[in-house]
Amino acid sequence: MMGQAEEDAATRIRGTVAPGFEVVRERFAALLHAEGSELDAQVAAYHRGKKVVDLWAGPEGNADSIMGIYSASKGVAHLVVALLVQDGVLGLDQKVSHYWPEFAVEGKRDLLVRELLAHQAGLVGATNGLTVDELADDQIVAERLGAQRPFWRPGRAAGYHALVVAALSGEVVRRVTGRTVQEHFAERLQAPLELDLHLGLPAEQDDRFLSAQPMTPTPERLRELAAAATAPDSLSGIAFNRHHPRSREVWELPNLAVTRSRGPASFGGVGTARGLAKLYAALVSPVDGGDPLLEPATAAAFGQIQDNGFDLVLRQPKAWAVGFHASAETYPVLGAGAFGHSGAGGQQALVDPRHELSYAFLRRRFLLPAQADADHLRLLSALVTAARRA
Repeated sequence: MMGQAEEDAATRIRGTVAPGFEVVRERFAALLHAEGSELDAQVAAYHRGKKVVDLWAGPEGNADSIMGIYSASKGVAHLVVALLVQDGVLGLDQKVSHYWPEFAVEGKRDLLVRELLAHQAGLVGATNGLTVDELADDQIVAERLGAQRPFWRPGRAAGYHALVVAALSGEVVRRVTGRTVQEHFAERLQAPLELDLHLGLPAEQDDRFLSAQPMTPTPERLRELAAAATAPDSLSGIAFNRHHPRSREVWELPNLAVTRSRGPASFGGVGTARGLAKLYAALVSPVDGGDPLLEPATAAAFGQIQDNGFDLVLRQPKAWAVGFHASAETYPVLGAGAFGHSGAGGQQALVDPRHELSYAFLRRRFLLPAQADADHLRLLSALVTAARRA
């Protein structure tokens, strides 16, 4: 039975859940209560191609509010790559330099596309950093990094290419097709599925955006962060562009007009949880009467673990699928082969092909990703249990 505080949190929730999925609403209410104050957040899910959760809460947000999705943008971009692999236009086991000849310098000639997608290139950031304008331009990022010496021998280790990986994979797409990832996404995914999800937000929709807000850490969390801090010119610092003298905090990036308008594919997407959940659902299930976008073999290839070891940037063990997180390694309630991508601050989007289940969560107030995993696990546990009963 919910206490008064949980009941108050529940009354702030708007939206719908399908019969049998009421427990997800309860878990969402518990999350709001635990925050201790008003939180603008959205959660959405699909099961077997049908929307079963569409909830939102907060003092300023509404059903159509959009938020920054941060690195969940990488998942959106790499779904474009998956479609091109399925079409036979790209090959995961082909060398990057086959498509992008200028890449074959400084020991990078033999790097495979699958290794690039799994953060094994050793190109976590530009040696001297990037301005905000440069960072928001995928082609500039690709040009700089394509000519650069990697920080480790390509293919022999993995480290999160936090702000750049989809600029690199996007350059492969551009070299082969003559079009950007953003253009492919708009034509092949956004328009047909009518997704409220953007890699490049039109100016006339900018008033729908909820600017990100930092969450003040507790004294205990500040001590933890200080103990875990790395130097600006360490691999972690370079990966997050902290070594550049005019770098911006990660939480600020979607608040910058240049980020929203250009939609850099590694971190610049904006949208709704509803849009993300629908996109991932359409990969493996018939949504709105359409066929699943990915063949089972393609979904399995991109959900397969490519690297499982110590991540040199995140400084922790990490399982990487091909362009995605191996989601079941973080959330073991999911089926093997589940894949998706989180976003800094607590965002998440993923699909579980075995359960034909997709999930997306967005929040306005910025958390560190590690703090959000427990919240997602509680919501996903409720979602998977409801789906099995259904």
